[in-house]
Amino acid sequence: MKINPKIGIDQLVFGMKQKDVEKIYGSPDKQFKDEDQNIIYLYNDKKWRLTFYEDEEYRLGYMISSNLDLELFDQKIISQPIQSIEDLLKSKNFKALEVESFDSVDNYFNESNWMIFQVEFNQIIRFELGAVFNEKEDEFDWKFKS
Repeated sequence: MKINPKIGIDQLVFGMKQKDVEKIYGSPDKQFKDEDQNIIYLYNDKKWRLTFYEDEEYRLGYMISSNLDLELFDQKIISQPIQSIEDLLKSKNFKALEVESFDSVDNYFNESNWMIFQVEFNQIIRFELGAVFNEKEDEFDWKFKS
């Protein structure tokens, strides 16, 4: 399951609407609205949490996954030591990851690609990918063209 920085994961592309996602992956196992009225889709088998932003006409703008098949540059990431992913990103000329700690969990963040690697006990347990802003920095750079 390939991670495409700034674009999406697998066949998911930032900017898709719910109907576009359902056409490929079927109905979610669970659907609800969060406190901001965004629509959240949960796919149990994929271990995905997808957020469709209410203020962006319900476009897919954020993905969270703990799927063991997630790959970044052909390297699996879940359960891997964060150092191996930091080395991989460095070899691809990504900026160093910023670290923020919460109890036993550390979030390793790359802002330019809006990627978060959630780490506990030195292993990646969860990955988050968000849509990025365009050059104007005031609107999302939607990659999906319907």
